[in-house]
Amino acid sequence: MEVRIGVQNVSREIVIETDMTADAVAEAVAGAMAGATLDLTDDKGRRVVVPSGAVGYVETGEESKRRVGFGA
Repeated sequence: MEVRIGVQNVSREIVIETDMTADAVAEAVAGAMAGATLDLTDDKGRRVVVPSGAVGYVETGEESKRRVGFGA
């Protein structure tokens, strides 16, 4: 799933691909808004940590990728 994180006062957004479900991402965001940090791990094992006060928005994409080509 693709997750886009907008950071306040930064013109570029953070984009990661993760194996987490939409519910797990929403739970992590809700925990971050309670005063912790937003801590996500992408599908390659890299970790993204954003302070909760700096999070502008979080956008999640589709959970499964769309197939492309003749065998779709």
